[in-house]
Amino acid sequence: MSADTIISIKNLYKVFGKNPKGAMKLVHEGMGKDELLEKTGHVIGLNNVNLDMERHRIQVVMGLSGSGKSTLIRHLNRLIDPTEGQILVDGQDVLQLDTEALRNLRRHKISMVFQKFALFPHRTIMENVGYGLENQGADKNKIKETAERWINRVGLSGFETHYPGQLSGGMQQRVGLARALATDAEILLMDEAFSALDPLIRTEMQDILLDLQNELEKTIVFITHDLDEALRIGDTIAILRDGEIVQNDDPQNILMKPADSYVANFMKDINRARVLRVRAIMKPLEPDDQGPLVKGSTTIEEALQIFAETEGDRLIITDRKGNKVGHLTVEDLIRGMRRPTTEEIEADPEIA
Repeated sequence: MSADTIISIKNLYKVFGKNPKGAMKLVHEGMGKDELLEKTGHVIGLNNVNLDMERHRIQVVMGLSGSGKSTLIRHLNRLIDPTEGQILVDGQDVLQLDTEALRNLRRHKISMVFQKFALFPHRTIMENVGYGLENQGADKNKIKETAERWINRVGLSGFETHYPGQLSGGMQQRVGLARALATDAEILLMDEAFSALDPLIRTEMQDILLDLQNELEKTIVFITHDLDEALRIGDTIAILRDGEIVQNDDPQNILMKPADSYVANFMKDINRARVLRVRAIMKPLEPDDQGPLVKGSTTIEEALQIFAETEGDRLIITDRKGNKVGHLTVEDLIRGMRRPTTEEIEADPEIA
């Protein structure tokens, strides 16, 4: 585990059924999910998952329904125990924690935001947000001060004495986010946290999360089935299929170099011009390169607009520090919008 890795999952398996240990023998012999279910009645939830998550980054885990993404996130704070495998949080094996140590992990190290808000209907917004601090044993003054601060940060000032039933879904999810952040936990687990919200409110919540992350630099594990959401907020995306990780990579690399046809099909309806960044398709900088400077995070769509408004045959790409690192022509941008066919990917997985 590297110095920047905060969560490390090693050889993780989860089999649901009456005799998971016995079923694991068949899994290790190569029996697949469908055959195992047919012959034993057991279900493979996770199949040899290996995944390192970097500190202060947003790790997205996505997949179709039944792919194992929610099962995976619930292993991190041991709401579910694995059949086999290891989970390290800051080098500590959470599977070896006793009851008290696990309770402390959940109180101080890891917070969770649920899809269905999971607020206490009989508690006010102030009391809901302060609940984690109450569990930590904080005094009343600290609870009140911290809860008020986070209620304000998520835009709910004035609603402190309201109850969850008096708030809209989007407002309730803000309360859930404020409650998770109030404990000052380093790791934030978000299981389909925005999927129950209307599209406009969902986008607003994504904006709030990204703004807070720029300031707080938490380690966030974000579960979603929505590819647009994953591409928008994820620093890294892990794609699950039938309990296995098919690809874990930078979103730009997943777009440019899908691991297989399954991943490519996931990406096929994405508007690459609006999502793909010019740093992913730029050419090496040449000594005599001249042209407008654009950041590597600029999208293809934005770069084409710059071309339309300026003269010249190329753009000069810069890194975060403003250093010139590459160039692009209009032809490069148009080429970048073309998605590889399934046949091309199967023939050459490294195709861009």
